[in-house]
Amino acid sequence: MTDEKWQRSVEQQAKRMSDAQRERRSLLGQTVFLGTLSALFLVPLIAGAYLGSWLDRMADGYSTRWTVSLIVLGIAAGVFNVYQFIRKYW
Repeated sequence: MTDEKWQRSVEQQAKRMSDAQRERRSLLGQTVFLGTLSALFLVPLIAGAYLGSWLDRMADGYSTRWTVSLIVLGIAAGVFNVYQFIRKYW
């Protein structure tokens, strides 16, 4: 390997390292990212639980059919939201 090729190789590696250092996420950025993921998952879950509980109270007798069904639907929606967010921003 000639000196020119070696110098170019070292310069490219140094540039890659400095780019990686600059693009590294900060602690605050990671915290915001995880908080967003949590909200994307929990909002549909809690909304499903609340709506299901309300619907079950409207029915005669004791039933948890709507609550359980909408919690499962909320989990599925939350997982889908998190997947889409990670796919787009990661």
